[in-house]
Amino acid sequence: MAQLKGIPPEALVPPEIFPEGKTREAIVKTRVNQAFFRSAVLAAYGCKCCVTGLSIPELLTASHIVPWRSDTKNRTNPRNGLCLNAIHDKAFDCGLITVTPDYRVRVSNVLKKSSHSGDNIRQSLFLKYEGERIVLPSRFLPDAAFLGYHNVHVFWDARKN
Repeated sequence: MAQLKGIPPEALVPPEIFPEGKTREAIVKTRVNQAFFRSAVLAAYGCKCCVTGLSIPELLTASHIVPWRSDTKNRTNPRNGLCLNAIHDKAFDCGLITVTPDYRVRVSNVLKKSSHSGDNIRQSLFLKYEGERIVLPSRFLPDAAFLGYHNVHVFWDARKN
């Protein structure tokens, strides 16, 4: 890395190989009242991830149990939310982990059997939470029916059977 000091980035790779990065204006859909949902969920959990206890607000997400696209009536219902850190939110959204109706973490077989390198990281981020009870919120207890939906329709193991 020391030999690269002082060399401008554009000298490292010829720019004609890659398309030019540009900016354009776009009309996008915005989730209205998402801020209410986030505030209610994070406050209910005391701004701590219900799986790991991480308490850095910038890394916390109000994760929908039943996905936003799947249930218009419960999009802003705080009982349809869990406070998760960014990596567990992503794993929850794509079904690599779930929370059972009795509030326990389940880790998918995809993560359990993964041949990816970094087994120590996988262990510390996911496997050690298998069967552990989440920290419950002070109010807006996650609805067991919503958790059941996630277990059946989102959780990887249920979708692959």
